[in-house]
Amino acid sequence: MSYGEPRYDRNMSTVTEITPRVLDGIAIAAEIKAELAAKVAEAKERGYTPGLAVVLVGENPASQLYVKSKVKTCAELGIYSEMHTPLASVTTEELLALIESLNERDEIDGILIQLPLPAHVDTERLLEAVVPEKDVDGFHPINAGRLLSGAPEEKVLAPCTPAGIMEMLRRSEIPVSGQRAVVVGRSNIVGKPIAAMLINASATVTVCHSRTRDLAKITREADILVAAIGRAGFVTAEMVRPGATLVDVGINRVTDREEFERFFAGDAKREEGFAKRGSTVVGDIDPAAFRIANAYTPVPGGVGALTIAMLMSNTVKAAAMRRLGN
Repeated sequence: MSYGEPRYDRNMSTVTEITPRVLDGIAIAAEIKAELAAKVAEAKERGYTPGLAVVLVGENPASQLYVKSKVKTCAELGIYSEMHTPLASVTTEELLALIESLNERDEIDGILIQLPLPAHVDTERLLEAVVPEKDVDGFHPINAGRLLSGAPEEKVLAPCTPAGIMEMLRRSEIPVSGQRAVVVGRSNIVGKPIAAMLINASATVTVCHSRTRDLAKITREADILVAAIGRAGFVTAEMVRPGATLVDVGINRVTDREEFERFFAGDAKREEGFAKRGSTVVGDIDPAAFRIANAYTPVPGGVGALTIAMLMSNTVKAAAMRRLGN
């Protein structure tokens, strides 16, 4: 099926022709940041400045780039930030002492531990050492439990990427209540929390993974299909119901010419970038599937653009909950 051709419902009766909507994560992130800047200004009028501490262990280039973006965004919004950069040889006990000191500092409202950590560091112990009220990544078991229990959204620090997905759906006026949602992927960072959020929003949710049988049959039932499995183009057009909303969480680097042709043959813009850099990125959904969707998130420029915005949102929320009790 190509652009402009009729779409069909589950009973295969023709419905109105629809051009797929691109859910622009960059534009939505800018909208969220503008709202946050106003909230930060209001907080300062009340006598406090939301504060974020970032812990970056070692010299992972990708992590350094992510942290730089986070610190830059803090500055843009007026959020206080500081970065702690222990050497890669740091011990778990030394990091636990750092986290404890940040827990005790009143001017720090949020603590973010940049992952992945070196193999010798006990990541689970470190994440659980952050007090729940400063856990702006939403990874602490208490925050995960609050999310699962359906606590009010304004009282929950939820993982940033899933929270960004829900903001994107809400602000794009994509119906969630009563819809069938399928999540492909069951990680603690994306798959499980987005499933909980969709359930809390009254969707009927199925979570699939590497051992799911008849996966395509299940995904074709989805009104909302979330792909977060970490495999390039894993979800193909044959796995998608025409007219579904496709949310692509994956960011996979493509360097092989044959794989590039599989996903982007005939795409002049992508070809230009690939020729220049020797690589491009593709999500977990084959771009061919977007042509039969009602709406989809592009890669890049979709879900990924919202993650930092939601980290800032969690920091501002954590500050308000700690200092104002709301």
